[in-house]
Parts: sequence; C-alpha cells; structure tokens
Amino acid sequence: MAYSCIDLTSADGIATLTFNRPKALNALNSALLAELADAIGQIGADESLRVLILTGAGEKSFIAGADITEIATLSPLGAKQFARFGQEVISSLQALPIPVIAAVNGFALGGGCEMALACDFIYASEKALFGLPEITLGLIPGFGGTQRLARLIGANRTKEMVFTGRHLTAAEAKEIGLVNKVFTPEELMTRTLEVARVIASKGKASLRAAKETISGGLNTDLATGLAIERDAFALCLASPDAQEGTSAFLEKRKPAFTGSRNG
Repeated sequence: MAYSCIDLTSADGIATLTFNRPKALNALNSALLAELADAIGQIGADESLRVLILTGAGEKSFIAGADITEIATLSPLGAKQFARFGQEVISSLQALPIPVIAAVNGFALGGGCEMALACDFIYASEKALFGLPEITLGLIPGFGGTQRLARLIGANRTKEMVFTGRHLTAAEAKEIGLVNKVFTPEELMTRTLEVARVIASKGKASLRAAKETISGGLNTDLATGLAIERDAFALCLASPDAQEGTSAFLEKRKPAFTGSRNG
C-alpha cells in the first residue's frame, strides 16, 4: 500500500511513523486511519523491529484531532462506524508486541491525544499542547479518550479535561503523569531516539513479555496480575535471550540478544 498521509521508515530495529498531513495539522481522516492500520500490520509482522516512534510532520502538530470537514458530513450511523474504525486502529497500535513511544511535537488534541494515550509512554516538546476539546463542538471523545485517559490520570482529572475542553501545556501534562519527559523542540527526536536505542538493545521476548504483563495486569486484580507475571517470568527464563543474558552477566560481557519475540 502506497502512503500519502503517513511516512514509515526504519533503521537499526527502530521504526519511525510520521503523520504527514501538515497542511491539515496532521488531522485524522479515514484515509490516514486506513494507512495507519496497514502500517501497524506491517510493523507487527516485522521481526527485525524492536521499537516504534510516532511523531508528526511539521513544527506545529502531532495530530490536531479528527478532520472536522469529514466528521461534519457523517450521519449518526456513519459517526458510530467512524468511531469504531478509529478505536480499532488505535487499539491495534496499543496491542503491538513492541514498545511504542509518542514523540509529541505540537498539538495533540482530540484524536491526537487519544493516539498518544495508546502508546507506552509519551515524550513531548515544550511547545506541545494536550487536550480533549470535543465538548466545544457539542461532542465527546470517540477514539478511546474517555477510557484510556481515566486509566492513566484518574477519573476526576479526566472529567475536568473533558468537561472544560481545556488544553494542557507539556509541563502541565507532565505534572499530572500524562507525559514522561519534556524537551526543547530541537532535542525531542534526538532524546527519543536515544531512549529507543537503549530499548532496542534488549531482548525481544522480554520486551514483549514486560509490555503484555504490565498492560494485562492493570486490567485485573492484583492476585491475577501476579499470576500473569509469574507465567511470563517462567516463559522468559526458557528463552534463548535469557540464556544469553544470564551467561553474559556471569562472563562479565555485554549480551547480544538475537532471539525472537516469541522466545
């Protein structure tokens, strides 16, 4: 599939996906979502990839939200189908077996904030703005924002953001736990790539197990989460990467992980 709304590149086990509709502030429309769905499928199937970075083209926007020109034409049934498609694509991003980092370079509003929330963590430019402003259009978030944001920062703060439609600066987003780190615009991609390289040096099986264990455990009670962790730990221990990692430690050398995501 040829892409016109996104760019996808990779090097040294790190894929970078750039939302590329800068004239529309990278707003989400059906065409972009279809391309994103295809790209996520490719990334998930590519065993050479260990980390994915998402960012936006241009200096102003990560994703400024859904494309209002498209939404305004939808019937109620069409709106439900559009929301379902967006939710499915963003959920498939969250379900990727590799870590996903959002490098938010500007506006992350509406669907842009929802896209970032599906990543494993968020780094932001000092110029970034976060928000779910759908209420100002007589709408509510439709791509998972009411659910993922509440799980991350709590119901009360989420209600305040959704009810008011207020934008948060990068510093404010970091203060409430939405963003991990804030960098200057010039540093954002450099620092994100530094962390991505550290992650990419780890074993594929243990990265996948860690991601699935943390995410899966959050959706259940502590006892079940601990059982999930035990099982994943045991499976990791049987993997070639665990054998390499423990041998390298005992031999006082750096490990060279070559195993697959499935151990």
